[in-house]
Amino acid sequence: MSDALIIILGIGIGFATGVLSGLFGVGGAVISTPAIRALGATPIEAVGSTLPSIIPSAISGALRYRRDGFVHLDSVAWVALPGVVAAISGALLSDHVPGGGHALMLATSMLVAYTAFRTARGSDATRDVEAHDVRRDSWWRLAIIGLSAGLLSGLLGIGGGLLMVPLFVGWLHMPIKNAIGTSLACVAILAIPSFITHQLLGHINWLYAAPLCIAVIPGARVGAHLAITSAEDVLRKVVGIGLGVLSIIYATGEIVALLRSN
Repeated sequence: MSDALIIILGIGIGFATGVLSGLFGVGGAVISTPAIRALGATPIEAVGSTLPSIIPSAISGALRYRRDGFVHLDSVAWVALPGVVAAISGALLSDHVPGGGHALMLATSMLVAYTAFRTARGSDATRDVEAHDVRRDSWWRLAIIGLSAGLLSGLLGIGGGLLMVPLFVGWLHMPIKNAIGTSLACVAILAIPSFITHQLLGHINWLYAAPLCIAVIPGARVGAHLAITSAEDVLRKVVGIGLGVLSIIYATGEIVALLRSN
C-alpha cells in the first residue's frame, strides 16, 4: 500500500476515531488500533502509534463536555496522579508481553466487551445519587481506577477510558454524560506519559500517527455533541451496544491475524 493511500485512509480513520472518542469517552483507539494494523502497522506500532492522536482527541471532546458542566476536575485529579505513574510502568512493560503484541490486542477486545456490558447495564443509582457526594467520599476508588486505567493506557495504547467509563458509572454511580466527560479529561492526561515512553522506545510510526492526529479533533467535537444532546438512558444503551459490536469485530480480526502469523 502506498504512503499516500495510507495517509488518506488514516484521515478517515482518525475522524471516525474522534467521533467514537467524543461519543463513548474511550479515547478512540478501539477503532484506530485495529484499523492501522489493517494498513500494515506491526502489533507494537499499532499500540504506540494511536497514542499521539488520543491526546488531541480527548482534549477536544473534554472541552466540549466541560462547556456543559460534565467534567469533574476533582475526580480528574484523583485519577490522574496515580494513573500517570501506572501509565509509564505499563508502557515499559509493553515490550515484554508474550505473543509478539497479539496478546495486547486480544486483551483490548476483552476489555471492550466488559465495557459494553457494564455501560449498557448501567446502575439505578446513577439516577438517584449526586456524583459530587460519591466522589467526595471515594477518593480511594478514584485512585484505584487511575492505577488500573493508567496501566491499561501504557500497555495497550488506548487511553484507559475503556475502564474508566464503566467504573465511573457502575462503581461511583456517575450519570453517563458525567462519566464520559470526566473520562475524556483523564484520558488526555494519561496518554501523555504513555506517548512519551512509547516514542522513546521507538514504537510510534508517524506515517500512521500523523493523519490520525489531524482528523480526530473535529471528529471528537462531533461525537461529544451527539452524546450531550442525547437522552441519558438512550446514550447509555447506544454506548453499550456500540462497544459490544466493536469488541466482536476487534477480537475476530486479531484472532485471524494471530492464526496467519503461526
